[in-house]
Amino acid sequence: MSEWVYFLHPPRDDFAATMTDEENAVWQAHAERLESLLAAGIVVLAGPTLGKLNTGIVIFEAENEEAATAVMEGDPAIAGGYARGEMRQFRVSFLRGGPTRPSVA
Repeated sequence: MSEWVYFLHPPRDDFAATMTDEENAVWQAHAERLESLLAAGIVVLAGPTLGKLNTGIVIFEAENEEAATAVMEGDPAIAGGYARGEMRQFRVSFLRGGPTRPSVA
């Protein structure tokens, strides 16, 4: 299992404060999906940056890049065109309560 991160770039600054009812409904579906993925053990953590730029960050696990892409592209905000997604492979190197340094292979 590999770790991945995807970023959700909303269409404008101050997005959280200026969402329309339609956008709010899509972001509610986005949150519900993340809750489901968290319960399934796929999502490690997720949340938005605060302030003027509300970039969303989702760290999750997937078998490979194809599976990771499917997770990101299945996000209602990305699939519906309400946010632009950007995905990268990721490695958790420091985790509170976990090992202090990653193993070097």
